[in-house]
Amino acid sequence: MNQPASPRLSRVARQRRLVDYLAGVPSATAAELAALTGVSLMTVHRDIEDLAHRNILRRFHGGVSVLPTSVFESSSEFRLQTQASAKAALARTALTFVEPGMSVMLDDSTTVLALARLLNDVGPLTVITNYRQAIELLRENDDIRLIVVGGQYSRTHDSNIAMPSHESVDSYAVDVVFQSTSTMGAEMTYHQEQEIVLMKRAMLRSGTTRVLMMDGTKVGRTSLHHYVPVSDFTDVILTDDVDPDLVERIERLSRVHLAPVKPT
Repeated sequence: MNQPASPRLSRVARQRRLVDYLAGVPSATAAELAALTGVSLMTVHRDIEDLAHRNILRRFHGGVSVLPTSVFESSSEFRLQTQASAKAALARTALTFVEPGMSVMLDDSTTVLALARLLNDVGPLTVITNYRQAIELLRENDDIRLIVVGGQYSRTHDSNIAMPSHESVDSYAVDVVFQSTSTMGAEMTYHQEQEIVLMKRAMLRSGTTRVLMMDGTKVGRTSLHHYVPVSDFTDVILTDDVDPDLVERIERLSRVHLAPVKPT
């Protein structure tokens, strides 16, 4: 097992440590997790209860495990807790694509949400999104014309993803679409869930410039469903920890921009 962590870890950082550890083992006991995070059993039990309530962990007699990948990777709550520094780096580079007066479409990825946090300082924009978290960030800014894509609300994804949304998205033509997805290889992108694939494809068709934002943990891997070829994106932003050989292969199909990740 990893060395015990400092008791000064924040609750969010501690829970992230628990999930990251459980993702690599079949299961663990509460005592093991307490040793891992350097806190009391009572605190670990509270963390487990909270993560189970958010459909990230599964409790059973004698232990705990993560839910199947398709469940916890889809959870907006889980994704909000991962790769924060990489997402911030990608967002800083993505911001260079945005100028005042533009129309921008944002998907429901937490990677693109990091960009949404920066848009309040850009100036007049039209922003179209299906992600409630992005709506909350931008809704009070008078300089942003905010358009919410309709459809059935998904509590897991915290966004609107049903078929009516696909139809409403097709009516827009925007300057730039920003997206992320579960994984990508040198030639193809992937997502864990078919219903999200359909929504993302509809959004992608709306953009003149189509930007994919991917941190290094997502590159060189596959997920259950094909999304679109890498060549469907005009630009791909990658963190600078991606294998250079893979970057070179991606560059044959799309313009690649490397985002430097600041040391934590």
